[in-house]
Amino acid sequence: MKELILANGEQAESETPDYYDTRGRADAWSGGARMIEIATPAGPYRVWTKRTGNNPKLKLLLLHGGPGATHEYFEGFDSLLPAEGIEYYYYDQLGSGNSDQPTDPALWTTERFVEEVEQVRQALGLTQDSFCLLGQSWGGILAIEYALKYQQHLKALIISNMMASIPAYNDYARRVLMPAMDPALLAEAQALEAAGQTADPRYMEILMPMHYEKHVLRRPAADWPEPVTRSFGHINNELYTLMQGPSELGASGRLAEWDRFDDLARITVPTLTIGARYDTMDPDHMTAMAERLPKGRHLHLPEGSHLAMYDDQDRYFAGLAAFLRDVA
Repeated sequence: MKELILANGEQAESETPDYYDTRGRADAWSGGARMIEIATPAGPYRVWTKRTGNNPKLKLLLLHGGPGATHEYFEGFDSLLPAEGIEYYYYDQLGSGNSDQPTDPALWTTERFVEEVEQVRQALGLTQDSFCLLGQSWGGILAIEYALKYQQHLKALIISNMMASIPAYNDYARRVLMPAMDPALLAEAQALEAAGQTADPRYMEILMPMHYEKHVLRRPAADWPEPVTRSFGHINNELYTLMQGPSELGASGRLAEWDRFDDLARITVPTLTIGARYDTMDPDHMTAMAERLPKGRHLHLPEGSHLAMYDDQDRYFAGLAAFLRDVA
């Protein structure tokens, strides 16, 4: 707490907590980082989290994409959230980044990941009076599933760049994204996918200018932010392929039939959906999600793509901060 000097020379505590006050925090000695033990059907493992800031009324847990990516591509939040006084937590899901990386494929289910998030919430002491959850891409699927089971612990929810239906996502890719691509190059990429050769350098050589630089992050790849390239370099490809599938042009893994659009009506906490004009996700679907949610709101980013927190950054963070301030 900030200390005030009274007229009589005595000290008093202010009513406003210091944003960087770490007193009483279990993670104070480690710069906010800690490993949390979680229980799984295959035994105990540890996942990594890191806190920045101190705000008793507003605590934001970040769920990264993939599955199998890392918290690292969220690091751009460091430039903006502290100025808003938002306490936030980076978190590498099991199998990702700094967390344990078991190889048991039975662990890679949406249901088990939901229970992992709940165990992380408990360990971090996040409660309904302050706990906000932001999921981006696959993290959005995980956030929706968490809210459907555990929304009694949530103050607010943010679904960033993720549709509520994988079949609808695949349909959008077929109807909108693929027809805009060079037909010969698209056919070549699809042939590599069919042959199981997505690790061939030619696959990314085709898709980088035609897909990634148009719909994932709208800058030349050579200019992508370092946290993004670092995160992509650390992706757990086995986990990603098992759940998402090998293709970058739609999902075909364990998530292929996932659809929770109709169930959004059961999520009653204030919820913000974030969509972008050039995203891999249908921006109209993101708007419809907000309309389906009882307390839904929508943020549309006219210059953004899948990583709109970088290529439409000012609007992304202004809209996110305004929503969080409103629910605080």
